[in-house]
Amino acid sequence: MPTDTQAQLALTLVPGVGSILIRQLVSYCGSATEVFRSPLARLMKVPGIGEVTARAILKAGTLEEAEQLMKRVEKLGATVLFYTDKDYPVRLKNLYDAPALLYFQGSGNLNAPRTIGLVGTRQATEYGRRITSEIIEAVAPYGAYIISGLAYGIDIAAHRASLANNLPTIGVMASGLDIIYPNVHQKTAQDMQMLGGLLTESQPGTKPDAHLFPARNRIIAGLSDAIVVVEAAAKGGALITAEYANNYHREVFAVPGQLNQTFSAGCNKLIRENKAQIYTSPQDIIEALNWDRPETGSSTTGLRATSAPAPALPVDITEEESQIIALLRQVNDLHIDDLSWKSQIPMGRLASLLLNLEFRGFVRSLPGKKYAVIYI
Repeated sequence: MPTDTQAQLALTLVPGVGSILIRQLVSYCGSATEVFRSPLARLMKVPGIGEVTARAILKAGTLEEAEQLMKRVEKLGATVLFYTDKDYPVRLKNLYDAPALLYFQGSGNLNAPRTIGLVGTRQATEYGRRITSEIIEAVAPYGAYIISGLAYGIDIAAHRASLANNLPTIGVMASGLDIIYPNVHQKTAQDMQMLGGLLTESQPGTKPDAHLFPARNRIIAGLSDAIVVVEAAAKGGALITAEYANNYHREVFAVPGQLNQTFSAGCNKLIRENKAQIYTSPQDIIEALNWDRPETGSSTTGLRATSAPAPALPVDITEEESQIIALLRQVNDLHIDDLSWKSQIPMGRLASLLLNLEFRGFVRSLPGKKYAVIYI
């Protein structure tokens, strides 16, 4: 029988089976290995899996192909992260379109308490590079991980400024780990692995085709507590990243620019349409993420820095209320939509429970329909 990793890799090789169906299959069957042990009739009962897909899953040769893929990953010294693994990025895990499987090469912590994504045009100006360095220098004392896409312009400026300030930085790639794009960033990519690393959902050998970049951008947005668009044209990848970040309830900032500058148009548009806060100084980011409040120990969507045991709850707390508080202890400042999804409590019922908890002083409401725990 296949190993868990082999079965997980094999699921990503089945035509027509994406991340959502993979999670569906694992949920119904219990594990990736059990998916390949299941008879055709059982697989066909899984929602979204018809006979054609079920037969494709059980097709001979898929597990052998996965074994060869596993050897290529091991040769690269990379790690496979399935969404059920403890080291899989928590920030991504509960997103509806999160990758079921990631490939990681490096030594960084994908669950670092503080992260910022910096994105922008590939044709960065001196102004854009200066703002990028200014932001990274300001967040360096907070030990933030810098997330970007290893591309020309703002991306590579962010990675290099991070290395210069001894900050870990993660490059999210649209290609396989063995294909650094653009190739001229090979040295920087290698240096990044000493503190941070390279991350992709694409298997080794995958070329950076155009359709893979928007998918890459969603990972940048999902990994980041805040996205800063430094420079961007009216259309492009940076604006796609900002759109994902808004959908994921991340903080979004845009650096304003001169009205007649092409690569200020996108940032000014985000600000005008209220899709981003205006960036005026690094303090904007620090205050929005509560990094200036030591007692929080966490960012807007990040993990708590302390591992101290949580105190016991009062005896009159219901099971549903206890579940809500437990979720807010794990991930601070949670949006009500995410809280409903994670708790599986209907929105109407959840709103009533949150109101009761707020009256009793256990939670507090925040701007943007977010909630945070007080009783800690």
